[in-house]
Amino acid sequence: MSDHSRDHGHDHAHDHSDDHSHGHEHSDLGVVASEESPTLRRLEVTVPVASVNHAYDHAYRDIAKNARVKGFRPGKVPRAVLERMFGASLGEEIERALVNETLGAALAQAGVEPVATPSIDATPPQANQPFHYKALVEVRPPIALPALEGLPGRRPIVLVTDDEIERELEDLRRRNAPLIEEPAGTAAANGHIVTIDFVGRVDGVAFEGGSGRDVELELGSGRFIPGFEEQLIGAVAGDDRVVNTTFPEHYGAAEVAGKDAVFQVHVAEVKRRELPALDDEFAKDLGEFDTLDALRDRIHQDLRDSRDQTARAALRRSVLGALVERTPFAVPPGATDAQLERRLRLAVQQLHEGIPHDVLHAQVERWREEWRPAAEREVRERWLLDAVADTRELAIDEAAIAEQIERMASAQGTTPARLREQVGDELLEASIREDLRREQALDFLVSTAKVEDAADT
Repeated sequence: MSDHSRDHGHDHAHDHSDDHSHGHEHSDLGVVASEESPTLRRLEVTVPVASVNHAYDHAYRDIAKNARVKGFRPGKVPRAVLERMFGASLGEEIERALVNETLGAALAQAGVEPVATPSIDATPPQANQPFHYKALVEVRPPIALPALEGLPGRRPIVLVTDDEIERELEDLRRRNAPLIEEPAGTAAANGHIVTIDFVGRVDGVAFEGGSGRDVELELGSGRFIPGFEEQLIGAVAGDDRVVNTTFPEHYGAAEVAGKDAVFQVHVAEVKRRELPALDDEFAKDLGEFDTLDALRDRIHQDLRDSRDQTARAALRRSVLGALVERTPFAVPPGATDAQLERRLRLAVQQLHEGIPHDVLHAQVERWREEWRPAAEREVRERWLLDAVADTRELAIDEAAIAEQIERMASAQGTTPARLREQVGDELLEASIREDLRREQALDFLVSTAKVEDAADT
């Protein structure tokens, strides 16, 4: 096998849009499929002479339009001259064109559905001769499902204690406390909020992100690096202080991690929080409560709802985990690679801009190692839920798809029509149909599971 990595410019795992356009031309393809393993098929494809010659004619027509050859007018260079000049260099281009045009039809003819881009091994094509190539295609293995009813599931017991409600109330009280400026000469202590201007230097040089103006900092909150807040205790409004600190070894910005820094700090104001009394008036000030008890009830309900949701998600994960344990099968590496790349792409999009390229690249390479088992697990779970949906013959109606598109568009601040246009109608609907079928498959598994309520540790 001379070349399993050649890129033929087309991802046949996800895009068979070419299949139909070329179907009439490629009904006379020779396709022999064989099974290399439960997750691998070999296709030996023979493209007939007529298709090969058609590809050559097409290529020479393109060259003729632009070729500049001494002694001939543009567009009038004879084919024999073009063949002498360009014939040797056309092989790879013709090969790519023929594989792109025929692979979709060959896969359909063999009834093979790829889960990753196939590897191609080809002998260079020649005019007036059939063209042969081999495709190694990763596929889903057969999945033998266990009994689906009565899978074990674990649901954490949901509890909300009075102490937790009081802690939430205290947090609300702090967040809604007005800041009062202390009398001149008041020494800053833990709990005070100081307004500061500062410039930090490492080896005498100011560094990116090391300075700020009018920054409000609560002393004792631990928001700044260790040692910084402690050195402002005792300062009064108007003071200038020199703060000596060392950045932690594993600090986010690599250029200052582990280094000594000197900050010039000006303390502009010293303020305290004036905590409001916990009474009915406080509840009314928050807007929609007549009494403190009504506010407590709302906090209780919100905590309960949030924990119910977390418990439901944990139950679903545990039931799906039980199905994964009971259903061993091989996941082809290409399917894991594709899922891993999707995860990495999303992570890079979501990461804060302004991270230096080399730092980001190193992080992505670390994640490529660390996330591989999780990516394989995700593929495994998806395929299992697809198998359950097939067994249960689950179907999703158009109304449910339209409703989901509406929800997605609203979350992205766009309209359903625009979302359909951006993603492509067929692609969007197919993707949502798959997701909803998997959701329904998991709903079924959970509805019939043997559920144990367990204290969550």
